[in-house]
Amino acid sequence: MNDPTTIRTEWMRLRASERGLHALDCADRVGVTECELLASVCGEVGEVSATRLEARFPDLLRRLPELRHVKTVTRNRQAVIEVEGTFDNVEFFGAMGQSVSSIDLRIFSSRWHHAFAVREETRRGTSRGLQFFDASGTAIHKLYLRPESDHDVYEALVREHTSANQGKEQSVSPPEPSETPRPDSAIDVTTLREAWLAMRDTHDFFGLLRKHRVERTQALRLVGEDLARPVAARALADLLERVAGTDLPIMVFVGNPGVIQIHTGAIRRVVRMGSWLNVLDPGFDLHVRDDAVASSWVVRKPTVDGLVTALELYDAAGAQIALVVGKRKPGKPEDAAWRAHVESLA
Repeated sequence: MNDPTTIRTEWMRLRASERGLHALDCADRVGVTECELLASVCGEVGEVSATRLEARFPDLLRRLPELRHVKTVTRNRQAVIEVEGTFDNVEFFGAMGQSVSSIDLRIFSSRWHHAFAVREETRRGTSRGLQFFDASGTAIHKLYLRPESDHDVYEALVREHTSANQGKEQSVSPPEPSETPRPDSAIDVTTLREAWLAMRDTHDFFGLLRKHRVERTQALRLVGEDLARPVAARALADLLERVAGTDLPIMVFVGNPGVIQIHTGAIRRVVRMGSWLNVLDPGFDLHVRDDAVASSWVVRKPTVDGLVTALELYDAAGAQIALVVGKRKPGKPEDAAWRAHVESLA
């Protein structure tokens, strides 16, 4: 286990010498996880302090609508989605949960292991919020208070969920190893295609992959270009630039093993900053390291309402970075303008 005093000292040195470093960047530089970084300041009164919370996640998450307007952040290594809004309709069905509102989440609570209430002094003032981590110490989801938030409710939630353990040491597990995919020759492609074409809902796709014991990018490679077609690495930039300012509503999905966050709406401002492609709109930011995109696919999934067409992005390990589809209501076919934009990608 890493020494918390050493972690805290090195973190504070980085904060002082390189303003603007994100916590993940600091953790990488120190050689620890973000979770260990926060644990090292439990009970502190300096620039950053943290309070460890009990791991009663469904109970805590069901209370989040009481906070009213907040900012939420979900990320993986190559993409970050930031949305301002409210939690609502927070429900759990066993280990699966959801918030269906302007904060739109699909929650896999078995992956949630650690939580902290965090206070940080920044150039813009004092930031306060909740941060959640998996067993390996990797961030799953973060929530930040805004001026419109109910700060009294926040303080009450923190008090109610404060853990008896406020020690600065934090144990984390090694990341779960990726499963080795079966060789292509072991996949019955004919049966896979038949099952794909028989889908009635896009949610059937996850069960299809499990049933046929096929990895996601492996399925895309094998199923045939009428259903999954590889496109250029800069396809996301091309697509976002085409739809920006058109009032065409889209749905952007960014997630990790613990949560998927979805933003729905038209986009306005697309900006490149170095290796990051960004959407910078009021109440919604998207950041994608598109130089880390190993493969991009136009994917077509059958539903009872016709084909749904998506752009899907994957990293070199086959993990999904982001997914973009057109906004669609049940019972209505996919928007023809959206489909035309996606189908025209080179």
